[in-house]
Amino acid sequence: MSILSSIEPQNVFHYFEEICSIPHGSGHTDAISNYLAAFAEAHELKYIKDASNNVIIFKPGTSGYETSAPVMLQGHIDMVAVKEKDCPINMDTDGLKLKLENGIISAEGTTLGGDDGIAVAFALAILDSHDIPHPPLEAVFTVDEEIGMLGAAALDCTPLSSRIMLNLDSEDEGYLLVSCAGGATADVQIPVKWENTNEKASAYKLSVSHACGGHSGVEINKQSANASKVLGRVLNALANDFDIKLSTLSGGLKDNAIPTDAETVVIFSDTDMSDINTPDHADIPANSAHASLQDLISKWNQIIRHEYTHTDPDICITLEPVDLPAATMTDTSTHTVIDVLMTYPNGVRKMSKDIAGLVQTSLNLGILSTIKPDDQSTNGIVSFKSSVRSSIGSEKDALLNSLKSLATLAGGTLTVTGDYPAWEYREVSPLRDLMVKIFKQQYGKEPVIQALHAGVECGIFASKMPGLDCVSFGPDMDDIHTTNESMNVESVRRTWEYTLEILKELK
Repeated sequence: MSILSSIEPQNVFHYFEEICSIPHGSGHTDAISNYLAAFAEAHELKYIKDASNNVIIFKPGTSGYETSAPVMLQGHIDMVAVKEKDCPINMDTDGLKLKLENGIISAEGTTLGGDDGIAVAFALAILDSHDIPHPPLEAVFTVDEEIGMLGAAALDCTPLSSRIMLNLDSEDEGYLLVSCAGGATADVQIPVKWENTNEKASAYKLSVSHACGGHSGVEINKQSANASKVLGRVLNALANDFDIKLSTLSGGLKDNAIPTDAETVVIFSDTDMSDINTPDHADIPANSAHASLQDLISKWNQIIRHEYTHTDPDICITLEPVDLPAATMTDTSTHTVIDVLMTYPNGVRKMSKDIAGLVQTSLNLGILSTIKPDDQSTNGIVSFKSSVRSSIGSEKDALLNSLKSLATLAGGTLTVTGDYPAWEYREVSPLRDLMVKIFKQQYGKEPVIQALHAGVECGIFASKMPGLDCVSFGPDMDDIHTTNESMNVESVRRTWEYTLEILKELK
C-alpha cells in the first residue's frame, strides 16, 4: 500500500517511495543500480552503468531546447543504513517502512535515506516527464558517497559534455552551496618499543570522557574539546612530575568525528608511588606521591572545564587503579608518544577571507590507537589518524607535509588515503546568478550563499570537468543519518518547482 500517493508532486513521491522499497545502503547498491538501468531501458533512454554501479542516463532536450547547453542532474544512490536496536527490518534485504504525519515523511525504526533519495526521485520524475521544458540532460547517479565518495571518484566523466551541474544533495531549503573543502585521511604511525613491567610499579587508567564531540567538518568551528588532545596535556603534566611509562592508548572511533573519550594506562615507578597502596588514604601526608597525583588530576579537571565551559561543560578527567599490564612502552617511547600527542596539530588552522565564518583549513585527530607486538622483540605502533580538510588545495598539502615532518622527527611514517579535491569558490558563476534570481522571484527573498567545510561530490566533478559551473541545493531534511531522519513535504514541493524553473530558464 502506497503511503505517499496522495501528496504533491505525485511523480516525485512515487519514485521516492519506489526507491525506499529497494535496499540501497552504502556498499549494497546492486539492486538500486539495476533498477535505474531498467528504468532507462523502459523509457528508451541511453544509459551507461559502470563496474562500480554508477549510472548515467541521457535524455534529449525538449522542443525548443534541442541545441541548448546540456545540464547535469546529480545525486548519489546510496544511503546511510542505520536502524534502532529493536527494529526487525534487515537493511540489506528489506525496504523501508515509511510514515507520513503532519506533512513530515520519516521511516519507522530506520534512517529515511532522503539524503540522497530525493535527488534520485527528482531526476527520475524529470526523465519520465513529457511536459517539463528542459535542455539535454545527463542524469548522473553515483554510489557510496556516504563512505568516501567512492562512486564519484571512480566515475569516468569523459562521456559527459555538460558544464552546468545541479547537485541535489543539500538538506537546507534556501541555501545554495557553492564551495566545499577538499580532504584526506592522514595516519601518522610512531613505532614504540616495549619491555617487561616492573612488578613493584603501580598502574592507573587515565580517562578523559564526556566531551561533546561532533562532525569534524561542519562542527569543527565550535572549537570544542578533543578528548585525545586533552589526554596528551594531562600526560605531559604527569611526565613532568612523575616517572611514568605508558601501556596502550585509545581515543575516538572515526577520523571525521571529534573524539568524546580517550584513555591510557599509566605506570608509575615504585619510587614515585611507594605509598600508593596505603589502606587509609586519609592518613597519607599531604606531600605524598598519591596526594600530589590526586591534586594534579583535580587541578587539570578545573583547567579543562574552565577552558571548555561553553562547549564541553561535562568533560571529566579521572584516574583509577588497574592491574599491572605485562608490558609497557620503554621510557624513550613513552616520552616520544607524549611529545607527538602534545605537538600534534588539531582544530581550526585558518579561516576564509572570502566567505565570513567559513573554516578554510582544519585538522581533527579522530582516532588514537595502539597496536602491540606479538612479542617484545619487535616494535609496536601508536597510530594518530586524522581528517584533514581545506578549501584551498595548497593549504591541505601543506598541512599533510607538516604531519609528515612530525612523523619523521619521531621516527615514524605518514600514510595518506581517501584524498579528494576541494570545490573552490567561483568568482564568476552564471548558474549561481540565475539561481539567485529565480529564488528571489519564487520566494521573495535572497537565498543564503553557503560554503561547507566538508566534502561533497561537486569537488570531485569539478576536478574532472574543467569549467564546471555547479550549485548544490535541496529541500529541508532533519537529523539525517539517524533513525530520526525526516523530510518536509512542502519543502520538497517548493524545491521541485524551483528546480523546474531553473531548467526552464537554462534554454
